[in-house]
Amino acid sequence: MRLPPKATVAIISPALRKANNGNWQTAHRWSRFLQMTYDVALAAEWTSCPGGALPACLIALHARRSADSIARFAGACPERPLIVVLTGTDLYRDICSDTSAQRSLDLATHLVVLQDEGPNELCAAHRAKCRVIYQSAPACGSARSHRDVFDVVLVGHMRAEKDPLTPMRALALLPDDSRVRLIHIGSALDDEFLQAALALQAQTWPRMQRYIWLQNLPHGDTRRRIGQAQAMVISSVMEGGANVIIEAVRSGVPVLASRIPGNFGMLGRDYEGYFPPGDAAQLALMLERASRDAGFLERLRQQCARRASMFAPARERAEVIKLVAEALQPT
Repeated sequence: MRLPPKATVAIISPALRKANNGNWQTAHRWSRFLQMTYDVALAAEWTSCPGGALPACLIALHARRSADSIARFAGACPERPLIVVLTGTDLYRDICSDTSAQRSLDLATHLVVLQDEGPNELCAAHRAKCRVIYQSAPACGSARSHRDVFDVVLVGHMRAEKDPLTPMRALALLPDDSRVRLIHIGSALDDEFLQAALALQAQTWPRMQRYIWLQNLPHGDTRRRIGQAQAMVISSVMEGGANVIIEAVRSGVPVLASRIPGNFGMLGRDYEGYFPPGDAAQLALMLERASRDAGFLERLRQQCARRASMFAPARERAEVIKLVAEALQPT
């Protein structure tokens, strides 16, 4: 007996595997979650082919960067569900000023944000069709060493929104006998960051090299580096819901995070490990405290551990499957 064909779900991500960034990781994970039930097509854009089969549903990551695909699908399939996932700069910048991003919100039948502060950025009409789906990562045991260093990992391609210069500047404010060392993973996306990283890596301190830039690593290697660190720093000025926070929390690694809404939604407003965005002096104080005050570091670890179940793959998988199933239900 021939089984009925599966419905096709198209997932559009402005970044694919080569970019190795958060949008790609989300799109790839969601495609895996849905493959048992649907035929999944993952691409950078959606274009309708004359005479070709149309997907039953479109999931588009990023309201501005996927705006053309969103508009084309809405025009070709006005009765079919169109899910827009607000992943970061679109939620905290583009929907305030960019007409194509604003139109994406209007065209969407369903909206998704990646942490529970996200709906606060939407008007009432858009909030009514929005839900929160936390991203996930498998639990991963840590393998931290007991060397005479305190390794802090910074993960993310270097661009203005990630503000990689603040952690770099914080290093210069540490005392000479500090144990802190920054392990930086991510490509430099413009010359300013490239030159800053190269210059900092070339400098030496009395006891050790304080900054090691590993550039872009495969995801598995990055995950291992996170698990080996004593802490993670995320210095972004804008985040939709950072994958790297989830990977740190699921590895038992405490996070030092910029005080921005996207990080509040991941770690909670009462989390003790926040510093003002762009404030290198306060970050330096927090790095030094984390390296010397075992009680403070343990409190951060415990606070992160209380959030860990929110980022479990089984939970995200169930929410993604539920989203698509509900979207495809006849009205």
